[in-house]
Amino acid sequence: MLSTLTRLVRNTFQTGGKSRKMASLRDLQGIRSALMLCIEDCESIQTERLRLKITSAKNAQELWLLRNDAYQIISHHHSQSAAVTRINDLRSVFEGWLEPRHLGKIR
Repeated sequence: MLSTLTRLVRNTFQTGGKSRKMASLRDLQGIRSALMLCIEDCESIQTERLRLKITSAKNAQELWLLRNDAYQIISHHHSQSAAVTRINDLRSVFEGWLEPRHLGKIR
């Protein structure tokens, strides 16, 4: 019981003074769509693998972690600057679902 209360208090008083909310299935679908859109014009086996990972991701954090894979694919098919732009544009889709400190830009 004490550990449950401790966890509740920590989640309530995180940085920013509010707890991180969980994305609904509808919210996750919007995030998935945005991530799929950024690799839409890339075709390879790695891209297909990434599409499967995006489809099977269970939460916003898992989708956020797939950005690196998307970056690699985009930079291979286009350029590093295109990859940076596309990945940084995804930040707004993840706002509210991850802690702001995790939403840093790629440079």
